[in-house]
Amino acid sequence: MRYGFWLPVFGGWLRNVQDEEMPATFGYVKDLAQQAEFLGYDLTLIAELNLNDIKGIESPSLDAWSTAAAIAAVTKRLEILTAIRPGFHNPALTAKAATNIDQISGGRFSLNVVSAWWEGEAKQYGGIFTAHDERYARTEEFIAVLKGLWKENPFTYRGQFYQYENTYLSPKPTKQHIPLYAGGESETGKQTIAKTCDSYVMHGGTVEEVAEKIEDMKQRRQKLGDKPLESFGMSAYVICRDTEEEVQLELARITEVKEGSPGYDGYKDFVSKSHLNVEVQLKDYSVSNRGLRPDLIGTPEQLAKKIIAFEEIGVNLLILQFSPQLTEMKRFAEQVMPLVEKFKREKQEV
Repeated sequence: MRYGFWLPVFGGWLRNVQDEEMPATFGYVKDLAQQAEFLGYDLTLIAELNLNDIKGIESPSLDAWSTAAAIAAVTKRLEILTAIRPGFHNPALTAKAATNIDQISGGRFSLNVVSAWWEGEAKQYGGIFTAHDERYARTEEFIAVLKGLWKENPFTYRGQFYQYENTYLSPKPTKQHIPLYAGGESETGKQTIAKTCDSYVMHGGTVEEVAEKIEDMKQRRQKLGDKPLESFGMSAYVICRDTEEEVQLELARITEVKEGSPGYDGYKDFVSKSHLNVEVQLKDYSVSNRGLRPDLIGTPEQLAKKIIAFEEIGVNLLILQFSPQLTEMKRFAEQVMPLVEKFKREKQEV
């Protein structure tokens, strides 16, 4: 199991707590990334949104790409997984910028391709926001341009959305190809990801829900005759406490999200504009990305056993959220990560 974490570019993950002591500043996220390396985390995911859908659109949020470049320069080991939304970017310029960050990081850069869901943000920032399936058609071409420019010199492409003639890109990525992650639950989304990406990432779900998605993506990849996906990642929000009573008190504190609160509009827009294969309740989305649905809440022993259950059905990357982030990341690294390995060894010895 690899352990990743969401970089809190929005100042936190809770829709009902305005100040989580996680300021949306580079100073804070830099310290967090450096501490995460020390604690043993493998990856950080940097979301790309120009507006803050968690705390409200008037609240600050950090730009993903300049933050990614800066984090690359001040870390040594973390994989830096940065979101890219084709409707906001020129793919040739994206290929160039991604290569530069990849060079800065020494080959630790990767992309999370997001076909977008927030129409209101697109209108404010001039992004292209079309019908759902057309967004994925654009994404396929966008990825084709990225891969072509990373591999060929010169590169020519003539598609419905993008056209390039004898385009040169130099330098190339350190490994000739920057890893591509993506998530999606619609038929179109899953098929696009199976055809174009290296890894599949999921919103939080139960063991049964996630097992079904993993098996589906494995079959799609096999039918395409391509090599297996490199990883299956899942988002989850962690509550770790010493007793069940403390766990339930913390859960109650973070799950009361009321209509009209700053984060409610973002939740409502996400549910209406995405094609999800499960009914999303407000409690599921009181934290970002259905983070409570995997039920990674409990004592260290309970959490370790739940993580092993996800690993056994094929999840090999957890992308975690915590609040307050550094305090809880440290608790998880010290109390839960070692137990996962201990319990796995004990199961093997039986």
